Amino acid sequence: MSGTDGSDGPPPFEDVVASDDIEQRVYDTILQAREPTSVEAIADAADCDPETAQEHLTWFAELRIVTRHDGDLVTYERNDAYFDWRRVNELAATHSDAELRDRVRELATRISEYEERYDAASPAAVNAVAVAEASERSIDEVYVDLGDWATAQERRDLCERALRQATDDRECESG
Repeated sequence: MSGTDGSDGPPPFEDVVASDDIEQRVYDTILQAREPTSVEAIADAADCDPETAQEHLTWFAELRIVTRHDGDLVTYERNDAYFDWRRVNELAATHSDAELRDRVRELATRISEYEERYDAASPAAVNAVAVAEASERSIDEVYVDLGDWATAQERRDLCERALRQATDDRECESG
């Protein structure tokens, strides 16, 4: 992953069964899950028996990579907070304070441009259909803008958190 322009979400969908390592296949499968998923469904996708999948999922839950949901049917889902935390750590470790500040400024400028263009504080406040009907822009163009705007907000938040973390880490080391 280079800089802050890499994907912040799960890896692209690939054949998770291609790996010979069962733990990796279970991990890849849970990364693709968009909702709580049963052990059996994860085992089927990872091409392993449910007991083996359960062992790995229990370990991933202890690491907080996944969240376990108890009920009539136990399910697991990826813990997005864990992946955000990991991304913040990566940014803080691989970028200087100056690089992070520059990226925050760049993203803040892009966000401000969208706020002005759409006269709204966030993409959620924009009625895309109304904007498209009132302008020369297609609905798809408006949705592309709104998606880019939301992504810019998320990335700015991650860079700000990484900058705070790097600053806090240095203060702990010197104090």
